[in-house]
Amino acid sequence: MSLAETLARAPGQSTRLAGPAPLLTFALLTLGMSGAIVLSFAGSLAEWTPVTYLALGMVGLTALWISGGAATAILGTLVEDRADPSPPDTWVPANRTAILVTLCGETPDPLARSLTKLHRHLTEIGLDAVTEIHVLSDTSDRSAADREAAIFAPLQAAGTLSYRRRNANIGRKPGNIADWLHDHGEAIAYMIVLDADSRMSADRIRDMVWKIEQRPGLGLLQAGIGLVPGRSRFGRFQRVSSRLLSRNFGRGFAAWTGSCGNYWGHNAIMRVAAFRAAASLPKLAGPAPFGGDILSHDFIEAAWIRRAGWSVMLDPDSTGSAEDAPQTLAEFHRRDRRWCQGNLQHMRLLFEPGLAPLSRLHLVSGLLSYLVAPIWLGLIALTAGGAIRLDSALPLALVLLVLLLPKLCALIAWPAATPMRRTVVARATLGELVVSSLIAPIVMARQTGAVMSVLAGNDCGWKSGRRHATVLPAGVAEMTLGLALAALALSSSGATLIWLTPVVAPLLAAPILYRTLDARA
Repeated sequence: MSLAETLARAPGQSTRLAGPAPLLTFALLTLGMSGAIVLSFAGSLAEWTPVTYLALGMVGLTALWISGGAATAILGTLVEDRADPSPPDTWVPANRTAILVTLCGETPDPLARSLTKLHRHLTEIGLDAVTEIHVLSDTSDRSAADREAAIFAPLQAAGTLSYRRRNANIGRKPGNIADWLHDHGEAIAYMIVLDADSRMSADRIRDMVWKIEQRPGLGLLQAGIGLVPGRSRFGRFQRVSSRLLSRNFGRGFAAWTGSCGNYWGHNAIMRVAAFRAAASLPKLAGPAPFGGDILSHDFIEAAWIRRAGWSVMLDPDSTGSAEDAPQTLAEFHRRDRRWCQGNLQHMRLLFEPGLAPLSRLHLVSGLLSYLVAPIWLGLIALTAGGAIRLDSALPLALVLLVLLLPKLCALIAWPAATPMRRTVVARATLGELVVSSLIAPIVMARQTGAVMSVLAGNDCGWKSGRRHATVLPAGVAEMTLGLALAALALSSSGATLIWLTPVVAPLLAAPILYRTLDARA
């Protein structure tokens, strides 16, 4: 049995809670682990200086971030996992559902093929009379728009879908959906939002409609999202990592967030009446990058829907729900740069009146997901330069343990299987650990650059983030950083460089890693 076949057989199930309040368990685990890291760091300091006091605060923030992830993974192993009831064979939705597919410059041919297949499958399971597919385009290039129109015209004529392109790209993707809502929302009860590179099967759509129809107070149900097969080594790595880690992590996240979950921008079903509370997002005052349209609009839409009194939940099952992932590190960094800017914009919305506490926590978590990168790099530089000296390796050991916990929990929670299958999964976990350890310093360096770029006032734009792309060959910037850290460590103490090898070595090897991972699989 191949690795892909083994991982693909993981069952899709939803979560039922077992035991004490999951949010309390999450909070206690997070605070306990982060407190242990901070106390071990404080107890291992060779001397106290103004710099070490600053470093202690930096350690506290990073400890909270990694401990929250570990606590979520631990919680995922503690909840009871059983299949959610399926809709009866004779069930037919009482209301209409619109499938909204947003498009902005992507190649339309694959989308046209997948939507044709989706429509055929919806017809086969008897949902064609109560569902409709809408392609909402914001493509601005004239030649690309003409190609879109030519591709979708026959499908529209056949009744497969409806295609509409806006002439004025006002409000970006949220504005596009808001325009559709204004024109068609009165006749539709539910809407499923997809991106051009995301997919949902007809059976999963039926399941999602059933779930939201059974819960009158549910405003948004986010489906777990898998990845389509990768075309490069990096793409394959991401898919294996998602297969191994996402299921258990999603169960834990669904458990502690409960009815105040989050939205990932696509592969979710929403009650139209609930989404009206988020249809008109605020435009932030001032120029980009901190002003203008909200780039990471999904977190804000979820917060607004929850503020209006509706539940927002995650169904961690990724069966029949997938998206394409960046196939090269450069593509990954471009997307991550946009997400960085969008999450940093959330600083201006943290204290919006009426938001649920967990909604604010989601926004803070998004901020920390990028701010921890420059904090980590700052701690490494201070250590390399000798400003921080530890008498014990205990803090490092605790950090490594907390970082490993999500992978260990995912392995423990993997469904019971034959010894051969367990061996394959264990081998995949080890491979994922090696590759993710090599990539982590590169991502840290790039995210630090992204944060600095945003703070310097640079706007990446809505789609590509190419506006401020580096002109250096791939990996050279990271290699330069590795050389600087190595030189700083050598000038301080040769022993320090040994401790920093897990960070410095991947940075020095970045040009090779780029070429290796970007190669076609």
